[in-house]
Amino acid sequence: MPAPTHDTLLHIAERTHWDAARHTGVSYTMSTLGRTLDEEGFIHCSSDMAQVHGVLDRFYTAVPRSDLVLLVINTSELDAPVRYEQVDDDLFPHVHGPIPVSAVIDVRSLPETR
Repeated sequence: MPAPTHDTLLHIAERTHWDAARHTGVSYTMSTLGRTLDEEGFIHCSSDMAQVHGVLDRFYTAVPRSDLVLLVINTSELDAPVRYEQVDDDLFPHVHGPIPVSAVIDVRSLPETR
């Protein structure tokens, strides 16, 4: 069965790391909370808001929402492959390389903890 594809992906980013990448123009390389692309081997993403909410509820409950942003990534602007990998009962997209700042088409606030 072929892997799903999406025109955009979502990534929960710590605001300070995203701001640093955006200000310098250097590709974004944080994988997840406190872990880099080099440490993980890929950048964790979500396909939709349902996955984002699940990740927030599971891994980011102690982080103030004001310290986070949601990056909307245009997959056609990525130089790295996107692989959909099984995590528990769901398929999550993982970007296997840095995300160019130009591939981020929107930066959104995250909803408060439910």
